[in-house]
Amino acid sequence: MALFKNKKDPATEMSFVDHLEALRMHIVRSVAAILICAIVFFIYRDWIFDNIITGPLNHDFISYRAFCKISHILHLGDALCMQPVEVKMQSNTFGGQLFSTLTMCFMGGVMVAFPFIFWQFWSFIKPALKEKEIKSTRFVIFWVSFFFFLGSLFGFMILGPFTFNFLAGFQLGTQHLIDTRPTLSDYFDNLTSLTVGCGLAFELPVIAWVLTKIGLITPKYLKEIRKYAIVVILIVAAVITPSPDISSQMIVFIPLMSLYELSIFISARVYKEELRKEEEWS
Repeated sequence: MALFKNKKDPATEMSFVDHLEALRMHIVRSVAAILICAIVFFIYRDWIFDNIITGPLNHDFISYRAFCKISHILHLGDALCMQPVEVKMQSNTFGGQLFSTLTMCFMGGVMVAFPFIFWQFWSFIKPALKEKEIKSTRFVIFWVSFFFFLGSLFGFMILGPFTFNFLAGFQLGTQHLIDTRPTLSDYFDNLTSLTVGCGLAFELPVIAWVLTKIGLITPKYLKEIRKYAIVVILIVAAVITPSPDISSQMIVFIPLMSLYELSIFISARVYKEELRKEEEWS
């Protein structure tokens, strides 16, 4: 099996063992980048935890002030104003705080090193592409990283406050016999799911570009299922927003729906380009 060309000698093809060796080096570099970033996170762990990680739980978190200010500017009263959640987290094992710290540092290292990790992945598969394909994928590292960080920021700054506010304030029963006292690891799990999940979800335009490029989807198909996408996004917005009013749900719905419309636009551009290439070949 010899798919990629040897970088030292483009005329020769790489063997299966060469593939494994190249893949190993890319993995080693990626792991090294994650470890370096994780070590930096560990050194500044207290500041990062107090000022970033627990941001959605702090009274002066910027999102709470911004939402309330926007609500007043739009003459909506206090519709978008949210009170920071009053939660006292706990660690119920001796090593709970240590292991949670290591998890925080590792996940932080992965997110910060994401552009480098993707660059290593791209460097591995790039030799298998044709020259025209390489030209058409120019700036792919930038766009993949841009949408990932944009989605992670959206998850942390917008979905985070909405989600934690809703979950911490949800009560079962009318006698208020149950107090919400999450563990530190539970908070990290939820925060990681929000940030990383939104980061991957915001790759939708890139995925639309790739799938259209290889012929699996078309802009027509995306337009046909738009009505289903609207329903799904509305349900997601209704679930994660703590307030039943429409203004709160729109803050979540509009960015997600805009992302879907952007995917249709990108798919249409790619589809036209592919049709033009087919006409040239024919």
